[in-house]
Amino acid sequence: MDTIPMSEDIDQRRRRFFGIAAMTIAAAQLGIIKPADAQPGKSKLPLIKPQANPSFGSLKQIDAGVLSVGYAEAGPSDGPAVILLHGWPYDIHSFVDVAPMLASEGHRVIVPYLRGYGSTRFLSSEAARNGQPSAVAVDIIDLMNALKIEKATLAGFDWGARTANIIAALWPERCKGMVSVSGYLIGSPESEKAPLPPKAELAWWYQFYFATERGRAGYEKYTRDFAKLIWQLASPKWKFDDATFDRSAAALDNPDHVAIAVHNYRWRLGLADGERKFDDLDKKLALSPVINVPTITMEGDANGAPHPQAAAYAKKFTGRYEHRTIEGGIGHNLPQEAPQAFAEAIVDVVAQA
Repeated sequence: MDTIPMSEDIDQRRRRFFGIAAMTIAAAQLGIIKPADAQPGKSKLPLIKPQANPSFGSLKQIDAGVLSVGYAEAGPSDGPAVILLHGWPYDIHSFVDVAPMLASEGHRVIVPYLRGYGSTRFLSSEAARNGQPSAVAVDIIDLMNALKIEKATLAGFDWGARTANIIAALWPERCKGMVSVSGYLIGSPESEKAPLPPKAELAWWYQFYFATERGRAGYEKYTRDFAKLIWQLASPKWKFDDATFDRSAAALDNPDHVAIAVHNYRWRLGLADGERKFDDLDKKLALSPVINVPTITMEGDANGAPHPQAAAYAKKFTGRYEHRTIEGGIGHNLPQEAPQAFAEAIVDVVAQA
C-alpha cells in the first residue's frame, strides 16, 4: 500500500480489444449490473460485472531502460494511449475488467508489471534492486519511449498512483491526463520524518516491520499470506475469492519482489539509500510540486488503507480537476472493485484534455 505524503497541505495528519460487438455479447452473457458509483462519470461504458474477465490472455515483453517489462495490451495500436499502473501487493489484474472497457472505446491500453512483479525482470544481474519511487516513474517513461508513446493518460492506485503523480509533475509533456486513487501521493524521506499520533502510526505497521531483518525474512517466507492480509485490511468489504487472489499473487513470485518492496519502504523512512542518478528528481519531488494536467482523483468509501482526505490535496492540482467518491463498500483496490467507475473516470479525463 502507498503512504500518505507529508506535503505542505497534509503534513498535519499526514483498433479495440474485443470490439463493441464483442463487448455487447459479453455484457449479455455476464448480466447487466449497477455500477458501484455514487458519483457517476459523464461517460457511459458497456456495463460489466467486476471480476468478469479471467485473464488478459497472452502478455508481451519489451526491453525498456534497465528492465525487460512484461505487459498486457488491449485496443487499437493507433488509439490514444492509456497506461494503467498497479500497486503493492497487487498486480496487472487489478485492471483486467477496466482494460476491455477502455479498448472498446478505441484506446490503446498498456498494463505493465512494475519492477519486481510478474514477468518484468532486470536486464543486468548487477542492477540495484531499487524500489525508489522516482526509479519506478523513470521505468514508465522508459517503457513509453520503447513503445513509441509520446503522450499517455496515466491511471493507477497505490504505488501506481504515486508513479502517475510523479510523471505528471515532472514530465507533464508526457501526460495527457491522470486518474489517481487517493489523490496526491508524492512524498520524500524528509517529509516523513515527523511522527504521527500512535493510532496513525499503527496503520503503518508493515513499514516498521520491513525496516528490520526479521521483517524482510518474514515477508520472504510468508509473501502470499502477507499480501492476502494486506488485501483484507485495505478492502474490508471486498469479498474476493481464492482464485482472484491467487491469480495476482503469482506476480509476487518474481525473484526481485521482496528486495524491491522492502527497499521502497525503507527508503521512504530514510533507512536505505537510493541511487544517486535519481537525486535531482528527488530534490524536485521533495518540494511537493503541483500537478497541472487534467486530473480526476478517486476514493472508495471503504478504503481500509490510511489515506488523506480529498480536501487535503485538492490545491495540489492546478489544472482541470475533479474528485469522485465511489460508494458501495469500495476499498483500496478501486479499479478491481469498481472497474466501471474507474474506466469512466479515465474516459472523462481524456475528454477534458
